[in-house]
Amino acid sequence: MSDPDERQDPGRRPRPRFTALPEWAGVSTRLVHGAGRPDYNAGAVVPPIYRSTTYHFPSGFSEAADRGGVYEYSRLANPSVEVPAELLRELEGAESARLFGSGMGAFTSLLLSLVKAGDEVVTLDMLYGGTMGVLADLMPRFGVSVRFVNERDARTPEKFLTPKTRLAVIESPTNPLLTVHDIARWAKAADAVGCILAVDNTFATPINQNPLALGADLVYHSATKYLAGHSDLTAGAVVGPEDLLSRIDPRGDYGSVLDPFAAYLLGRSMKTLALRVARHNENGRRVAEALASHPLVRSVRYPGRASAEEEEIASRQMRGRGGMVSVSVKGGAEMAERFLHRLRFVHVASSLGGVDSLASVPGLTSHRHLGEEELERRGIDPGLIRFSFGIEDPEDLVRDLTEALDSLR
Repeated sequence: MSDPDERQDPGRRPRPRFTALPEWAGVSTRLVHGAGRPDYNAGAVVPPIYRSTTYHFPSGFSEAADRGGVYEYSRLANPSVEVPAELLRELEGAESARLFGSGMGAFTSLLLSLVKAGDEVVTLDMLYGGTMGVLADLMPRFGVSVRFVNERDARTPEKFLTPKTRLAVIESPTNPLLTVHDIARWAKAADAVGCILAVDNTFATPINQNPLALGADLVYHSATKYLAGHSDLTAGAVVGPEDLLSRIDPRGDYGSVLDPFAAYLLGRSMKTLALRVARHNENGRRVAEALASHPLVRSVRYPGRASAEEEEIASRQMRGRGGMVSVSVKGGAEMAERFLHRLRFVHVASSLGGVDSLASVPGLTSHRHLGEEELERRGIDPGLIRFSFGIEDPEDLVRDLTEALDSLR
């Protein structure tokens, strides 16, 4: 019997297959052309926005979407959403990608799809606050145990991953201290006990780092951040092999689907991702170097700067260090607030990864759910500021931050 997708039925409109680019095509070329299909979209170079929630079945309901022939319902699949998903699949070097309505929607769908009562999840005790909240508060309600590992122990994952561990979750670099973890070592330890390793690649982006190539099983993103890059949409993604992704909310039953207009904006934004990340990398590096010796700065956290060991790992697994810099100023929260409100080109705002430079105080925003003792234990002091540097001129950012600090002396 022939494959249903190959049957010559003039009433059927099979889902398009993206044309593979030559192996030698570079990353920016792939971002511009990797999901193009003008022959499918009436010749349009820019894919249209498919707002329809439902689709006509030319041959009746027997030809439902789950048989691979046509679209059925936009909670299950939508042509507009497939474009940025294909770009991200290409960038991460994966078999498949799924997009969601937010980064937390993506991560929660991953968790609910892959673990069950009696399973164990092992993770870091330094993660994005929302991720920590879901792991610490939601998972135990479903009978899933979660073990948090401190940064020291996280250097040797083979010592605590066991056959009971169903899923390991890490960030690298971490939020907000930008610690770099050895993804390849975590992947080896996970393989040894048969557990799945999921890596949050939001801070690094697939331009700077590809966890799947280092042995990770899944990569997830808050696409709201660098992938979207303009602080104007909310989205999330999970990327990896099809056999795993087919189990992660395979029919949109959890409801965290990406809106077609947001998908269109995401696809538009991703075309410039490599260009934007190059400037983010430069701005992060330049500011980290400039502030490290300032007398009012207690410490600067930037991927690889913490130790020779982290520098070796970062040099091996990252192509760039990103635009995130965490700065601890002397004088605590009061000095941090005075410093922030003297800046010209940095918005005091939550989130990250946009073309505008942003700054937040983790103890009051992303990690405000932790008590003072927990914040101190994790190294998040009251004067810690997390900067997300945009695409402004690096000289302007360095001058802005330096003059603001100098005004406080």
